Amino acid sequence: MQNIRHINPDLTYIGVSDRRTALFENVYPIPRGVSYNSYLIVDEKTALMDTADVTVSEQFFENLESALAGRALDYLIVNHMEPDHGALIQPLLLRYPQATVVATAKAAQMMEQFFGAKPANLMAVKEGDTLALGRHQLVFTMAPMVHWPEVMMTYDQTDKVLFSADAFGTFGALSGNIFADELNFEAEWLDDARRYFVNIVGKYGLQVQNVLKKAAALDIKMICPLHGPVWRENLEYFIGKHDVWSSYQPEDKAVVIVYGSIYGHTESAALRLGTLLAERGVKNIKAYDASRTHVSELVGECFRASHIVLASSTYNNGIFTPMENLLLDLKAHAWQRRSVALIENGSWAPQSGKLMRAELEQMKDITFVGDTVTLKSAAAPAQEEQLAALADAIVGSMGSEGGVKGE
Repeated sequence: MQNIRHINPDLTYIGVSDRRTALFENVYPIPRGVSYNSYLIVDEKTALMDTADVTVSEQFFENLESALAGRALDYLIVNHMEPDHGALIQPLLLRYPQATVVATAKAAQMMEQFFGAKPANLMAVKEGDTLALGRHQLVFTMAPMVHWPEVMMTYDQTDKVLFSADAFGTFGALSGNIFADELNFEAEWLDDARRYFVNIVGKYGLQVQNVLKKAAALDIKMICPLHGPVWRENLEYFIGKHDVWSSYQPEDKAVVIVYGSIYGHTESAALRLGTLLAERGVKNIKAYDASRTHVSELVGECFRASHIVLASSTYNNGIFTPMENLLLDLKAHAWQRRSVALIENGSWAPQSGKLMRAELEQMKDITFVGDTVTLKSAAAPAQEEQLAALADAIVGSMGSEGGVKGE
């Protein structure tokens, strides 16, 4: 059965949600699923915005056929060639061989790599090129490395709709409500939007900033991304979030504690620090066990908060492996501009604090707060004073706004 939704008289959502796949890109857990969005414009000519993942092919083609309602498909516009959006290009062209594929030259090269040949009918476009469908006039704008080099966005000048490729996307399957204003977005979707952005696109902050500058020059009334809900209200809110994330500024003045603990002693000290911070007025503290929380969630939280406490056991004379994995992931995603406090533990040769600091010093604009607290096997009663001093240093570096006193 078809499952489409009309966005306006000329534009139809034909995307498909997937609740079966466990790992997005075979690495990021998606317990709430994911949507593969595709859109069809019907005018004097018809234009399809991207295809979908091969796992949802049957539903996708049923949706497309229904939305076309007997019309021919004139154009397939490929904004992004990643297989979760481009895998169905070849089977689509077998069904609609007359369709012209509109894409960047780099995307055409990737089609040859994926499928063994370029499409027979190919229109290569570059920055500022246009395509008239009749009433609708499309303009193509390049968005390289957001997050692949071939990416472009398509702007419908007529209805002022931006088809934004992977930009402005989020994890999460859709359940009929395809618009962000139909959802409790901030409470139920924002964490997944942040996790999607920082893990998928976070490394390319400069490129995202360039795209945001292009978007600022357009009169955008609606954003149609390739994952997650469509934005038709309060666009400045979501664009603003991307501005913060892509400029590596903290989203919240807040404390996140991440600990890597083998037998619980490092955990105990980290959580005691949390209580000491709470007693000093810090609200909304979040603590995570690096061994039990997926690193993509930890990266998302480290991008959100201004102050991070990293507490790690020493393991084989190195950093406890889950904590080491987090640090490597943060570095890979260009994490920067944060305040960090350290707690280390080791039964005979505590090394993790020094080694964590060495990793963090390779990142940009990391400010170390307070002295590293060193445990030997377990926190001694006298170390309550050291943890209290670290709590004082963290509160002092936060000032009187943000997480302190809940302001």
